[in-house]
Amino acid sequence: MAEAADFPGTSPSPARRWLRRTAALLAGAPLLTGMLQLSAAPTAHAAAPSAAADATGSNTVDVSLNKLTPTAPSDGDTLTVSGTVTNEGKQTVAGATVGLRLGPVLNGRSQIDSAAKRTGYQSGADGTEVGGKYVKKFSKLAPGIRQDFSISVPVKALDLGADGVYQLGVSLTGRTTTQPWSQVLGFERTFLPWQSGGTGTKTRTTYLWPLISTAHLTAETGSDEQQTPVFTDDDLAKELAPGGRLEQMLALGRQLDVTWVIDPDLLASVDAMTRNYRVQTADGKSTTAGKGQAVAKDWLNKLEQTVKDKQDKKVVALPFADPDLASLAHNGKTVTGSLGQLKDATDAGALAVESILHVKPQSDFAWPVDGALDPSIVDVSTSAGAHTVIARSDSLRDSSALPYTPNAARPIGGGTTAVVADARLSTAFQGDMTGAENSTLAVQQFLAQSLMVTLQDPDKQRTVVVAPQRMPSASQAQSMAKALTALSDERWSEPQDLSAAAKAKPDPRATTQVPSTGAYPASLRKQELPKSAFKSIQGTQNKLNRFQTILSEPDRVITPFGRAIDREMSTSWRGRAAEAATFREGVENYLTTLVKQVALIDKSDAKLSGRSATIPVTVQNNLVQDVDHMVLRLTSENPTRLKIGDKAYWEQPVKVAGGHAQSVKFTTTANANGPVPVYAQLYTEDGQPYGKPVRFDVNVTEITLTVMLVIAGGVLLLVLAGFRMYTQRKRAARQQAEDGPEDGPDGESGTESGEDDPEQPSDPTPDTAPESTDPSDTGERVDR
Repeated sequence: MAEAADFPGTSPSPARRWLRRTAALLAGAPLLTGMLQLSAAPTAHAAAPSAAADATGSNTVDVSLNKLTPTAPSDGDTLTVSGTVTNEGKQTVAGATVGLRLGPVLNGRSQIDSAAKRTGYQSGADGTEVGGKYVKKFSKLAPGIRQDFSISVPVKALDLGADGVYQLGVSLTGRTTTQPWSQVLGFERTFLPWQSGGTGTKTRTTYLWPLISTAHLTAETGSDEQQTPVFTDDDLAKELAPGGRLEQMLALGRQLDVTWVIDPDLLASVDAMTRNYRVQTADGKSTTAGKGQAVAKDWLNKLEQTVKDKQDKKVVALPFADPDLASLAHNGKTVTGSLGQLKDATDAGALAVESILHVKPQSDFAWPVDGALDPSIVDVSTSAGAHTVIARSDSLRDSSALPYTPNAARPIGGGTTAVVADARLSTAFQGDMTGAENSTLAVQQFLAQSLMVTLQDPDKQRTVVVAPQRMPSASQAQSMAKALTALSDERWSEPQDLSAAAKAKPDPRATTQVPSTGAYPASLRKQELPKSAFKSIQGTQNKLNRFQTILSEPDRVITPFGRAIDREMSTSWRGRAAEAATFREGVENYLTTLVKQVALIDKSDAKLSGRSATIPVTVQNNLVQDVDHMVLRLTSENPTRLKIGDKAYWEQPVKVAGGHAQSVKFTTTANANGPVPVYAQLYTEDGQPYGKPVRFDVNVTEITLTVMLVIAGGVLLLVLAGFRMYTQRKRAARQQAEDGPEDGPDGESGTESGEDDPEQPSDPTPDTAPESTDPSDTGERVDR
């Protein structure tokens, strides 16, 4: 964001105030000279990093400003400043007085930055003491002792001039034994935004309120009809409980006019917690019952009611599990299927929000980490259907010559709009807000920057977007809410939703140039998911694709595993590489476990004592659901010796009920003696191998040359005997025709007594009897 120049139209302070402050400065000149001389002398102490050396001058006493109300006062208000003072030096401070010092009005956003960075008291730059009765006195302040103070002063007593941002200081003056004159021994500065009345042109402020968490839900589900979900831990219940991070985000956000930015994975996880769920134990080998149903139901009901009262445009759905767009652009784009995974996550995210919260969210926004852009991140974001990318002004930097903060919306080419969030406002609450002082100072600086945006060009209405950290802590959320509450009176700012901000007219002077790939921050690049992670993700996805083709109820597996794969790409893994790898391994290992539940049972070698036999191969299905759309192929490694059917291999379709085993019979024909390796392999219908093959030998033991010769000789004798009988009958029939008929004793025509038709030899039968084709007994049902 460009550094704003001094804003026009600032009127000077009243003459009497100027004279009073000038006189005070002149009166303090001798004291200042003495202080400078004293500070210049002990250079040896400056080199020593001891506590005694640090606690000197205006750092002798720590001044903590813990509360300032109202945060943005108006006419008729009384300003109250509260805090503590602690003597960190080694000498007692006598005549200690805590007072307020009103500094000059600041003329730009960069001046606020500079003032916030200064440490210690600087005479002239830090204003004069309000004085009078608006002070807090202590007779003495012993070393290590902390004292509370509270000073209230009517705003009119501050003699504020023109509207603007004033520096407000809290100082402690006193004396020590070695420096027995009154001087500033402790100082803290903040900012006082002053807007005496409403302004005609208000800045339209869009504040994103993110509901995002880390991944908690695994791919594992129970074998029951409800598919009881399994969580990695029960930490989400703590976040939803009263005082928890997400409970605070919801409770505070319900009172504010904000745009909700929601990770659908969080909603899906909370929704799963409203019913029975299981939690993995620390060793990951077993699960226990989850206990967060009540807090999950309460939180989800309140959120649903909140967004129901808002318009749909107030809810933005991120892709499911908030995928890391920068990691995908830099390391995963070249891995086949990764971009398709992002598109699926986008579609699943919008559907999840709509089905759980019953509102149709905006789903065409992409939010890279910290709003940092480069061309590849833009390309990846838009490939999943996003038309608007949420960037930040420390990435898309405006020219320093631009004297005001421009509108957030920027056309960056290809029909894509970048909504550039203000970096100063977006990062205002990223620090530790658990201490009252840090929170108070952050709130005042946020309000000061907000007012300064309006005052840069009061006649030019601007649209400002604030995109805070993705997962604010409870204390950070409280500080954010305090600042937004101060803006709710709409003196210089009015709320606006993100969709409207994206459609605002772009400022022609604002930059639209996306930074180069080389400009992407190295600190962010170090936290990205590596290419190996995306290869692992795609390996799991490919295995899932093969597995689902054999299932009778594929949705029982596609949904939990598909969403778990989305979680593997989550932005929340940044800075947690080891945890990310563990999660990926857990998903793949569990999928592998399920795949192995459908397998061939190992088979021992078979002996073939004849020319043909039936060989059974058994398929075991330990899943709950049926498997189908598979074929079992039995292949002979030496079809010259052993044929399966009438060729080298034979395939048969396989369908096995859940929890059962099924034997498939194959007919074999042997042509020679000896062992023949045979392989059984399952395949999916599209020809992809499924599982490991099973190898066994078929040993043909009784087809020898002697046996074959004996068989051949026997056949030859039968043929010759038949031919002889045939010729004899022909000869007898011809002789009878020549001699005339002869009747036998019973009047029957003459054939030789006892000469019946010879019995014809049958085809050889299999030496090995075929096995039953009935289904095998029920197998053991497993947990799936």
